[in-house]
Amino acid sequence: MVDISILMGSESDHAIATRVTSVLEDTDYSFEVKVISAHRDPKKLDEYIAKSDANVFIAIAGLSAALPGVIASKTIKPVIGVPVSAKLGGLDALLSIVQMPPGVPVASVGIDNGANAAKLAIRILDLLN
Repeated sequence: MVDISILMGSESDHAIATRVTSVLEDTDYSFEVKVISAHRDPKKLDEYIAKSDANVFIAIAGLSAALPGVIASKTIKPVIGVPVSAKLGGLDALLSIVQMPPGVPVASVGIDNGANAAKLAIRILDLLN
C-alpha cells in the first residue's frame, strides 16, 4: 500500500516529480511515481486508478494538462494537480487544471511547484491519521 501516488503525463515531467519526492522522503508517508499518459495510454491509467490503494493522487502535467482531471473523474480520492511550464509559461496547464467542470474537483498548486503539492498531500493525510 502507498499513501501517495505521483503520476506524470510524460517522462519529461521527472524534474517536477523529484521536487515532490524530495519533500516526501522526509516523512513516514509512502509513495510511488509512475508515468502514465491520459492521452497516450488511457486504459492503463484507468486500470491503475481502479487498482491503486493510494489515499492521495498528485498529477503532474503540462500543455493541456488533462491528467489531473481524468484522475479526479475516476476516483473520490483527493487529486492535486501540478501544472508544468512546458509552453506558455505553464499558464495553459494551470488554467486546464483549475477549470474543472462541476463534480470533478482538482486542487492545484503553482506552476512547477511540486514541493507544495507534496506539502498539501501531507496535510490531507495528517487529517486522516
